[in-house]
Amino acid sequence: MPITTAHLKPETSVEEKESTEASSSFAANIFMGRLVTKQVLPYPQALNEEQQQELKELVSPVSRFFKEINNPAANEAAEAVEEGTMAGLREMGAFGLQVPMQYGGLGLRNTQYARLVEEVGAADLAVGIVLGAHQSIGYKAILLYGTEEQKKQYLPRLASGEQMAAFCLTEPASGSDAASIKTYAKPSPCGQYFTLSGNKLWISNGGTAEVFTVFAKTPVPGDKEKISAFIVERGFGGVTSGPPEKKMGIKASNTAEVSFDNVRVPASNLLGELGSGFKVAMNVLNNGRFGMAAALSGTMKSAIACAVEHANNRVQFGRKINEFGAIQEKLARATTMQYATESMAYLLSANMDAGSTDYQIEAAISKVFASEAAWNVVDESLQILGGMGYMQECGMEKMLRDLRIFRIFEGTNDILRLFIALTGMQRAGTHLQGLQKAIRSPFSQPSLLTSELSRRARRRMGLGTGQSLKGKIHPELDEIGKELVGCITTLGSTIEALLMKHGKRIIDQQFHLKCVAEATMDIYAMIAVISRTSRTLELHLPSAQHEKLLCETFCLEASERVVHNLQAATSSRTGLVFRNMALITAALSQHGGTVHSHPISF
Repeated sequence: MPITTAHLKPETSVEEKESTEASSSFAANIFMGRLVTKQVLPYPQALNEEQQQELKELVSPVSRFFKEINNPAANEAAEAVEEGTMAGLREMGAFGLQVPMQYGGLGLRNTQYARLVEEVGAADLAVGIVLGAHQSIGYKAILLYGTEEQKKQYLPRLASGEQMAAFCLTEPASGSDAASIKTYAKPSPCGQYFTLSGNKLWISNGGTAEVFTVFAKTPVPGDKEKISAFIVERGFGGVTSGPPEKKMGIKASNTAEVSFDNVRVPASNLLGELGSGFKVAMNVLNNGRFGMAAALSGTMKSAIACAVEHANNRVQFGRKINEFGAIQEKLARATTMQYATESMAYLLSANMDAGSTDYQIEAAISKVFASEAAWNVVDESLQILGGMGYMQECGMEKMLRDLRIFRIFEGTNDILRLFIALTGMQRAGTHLQGLQKAIRSPFSQPSLLTSELSRRARRRMGLGTGQSLKGKIHPELDEIGKELVGCITTLGSTIEALLMKHGKRIIDQQFHLKCVAEATMDIYAMIAVISRTSRTLELHLPSAQHEKLLCETFCLEASERVVHNLQAATSSRTGLVFRNMALITAALSQHGGTVHSHPISF
């Protein structure tokens, strides 16, 4: 799976100006073996009392609406969200949750938004996609990059739900490699408009949207062609949509090809600067990923509740099935995964609400972790229900089908794993270069040289790095904290070894990068649950000891996975397996499928 160096560029302009030393990102620092807790400890309280009250007044009617009005089965049968549901969503302001009030929206903070989409995720993921494709990505670029005139022109009708929006990036020959798009926007000689032509594929809301965020290549003065972002209206003419795609899941969400044939787009509809479209696209996707984790947290809660109800009542061999160890393991592990996902989602949203701009690794982690955790949780919940779970009437099989897309869209999990590993390793590589310069000229950066050499010496002698969570987390979690610090230290030394061995060629070592990404995700999940549980224990909440159980169970298993993955990243034995896999795949490709002989010879 190729990945270009474009994927290694930081996604925010602020990020480009920050040095590695100044980064407060927990995930970025662990690639250097550093424990930086500014963003993760204590677990942040994102909302004041007034904001919490506002949220409570919204959550109840949304929850009630999805229980009483929305009909997931009817939506799926119609392959569209019923008009009564759409009308109710408009009335509640659900299409403009984060649009500032001066433009007709509710003006919610990220944490408030997360809590509401959690309710949607628990009820109907297909409706969630309709809402998310509209506001999480559809018009998000207008919120982030739009001029005041663009916001006044478009946001009121989009926030009200009068018009729907869509995000047009993917093309027939351009998926994860967004830089390879072919759609082109040619500026007019007078400079007043662009003529845009091209085809976009698998666009959520593609057949229903009236406003599109479209990415197209444009000539850039003094430079080669670059991607730019535009606001395009269906009413401009030349915009057509194909028939709705027939899909495995999220059938009520309209997905269609959108074609642009010599569409005249006013120059005033350029989003951001000319040639900055790649950054716009990546920031839009990055900004919305926390919402996906929150929604899938809700999905998992819904599935677990259904599985628990069944396990509490189903009797086999004279006993309720919740007494059997196999069922207990499934339910307990499902709950720990939901707890970790929820902890990450609200940790990330709180950081964003606090003004953090350095969260792209954490956002990618939350998307990958949440989408895979939700798939496993719902799959195991269906298994607990047995044959009943496989039947449509229960609703669990629809939930599973709807979930499958989350590992594919808005950045496939395979590409995001590479992004996580390479973005972190790029920073670690920059840090190592700085350290090498300090060694050559020890009086230029004496503090850097002293601290790094001391830390490495302690690590080699088995004394640890001196880093600790003691005093930063609740004492009952100190042992788990030691596990986490040990994982961070091992990650740092593994990254250093890989960079020393492969240098810039590390980009081609995708088997190793996957191992690094897996370890990184588990470490971030560990700090999220430790931080949250520590706060719960400090506050003496009624669920404190139960949450401690969840925290310990998750972290003990996660730390084992970290050790396994980091050993695999540098093991010669695993290296042999990786080489064999490459050879096996080459043979499969050459022969167009399986190569081995049949056991009965024909």
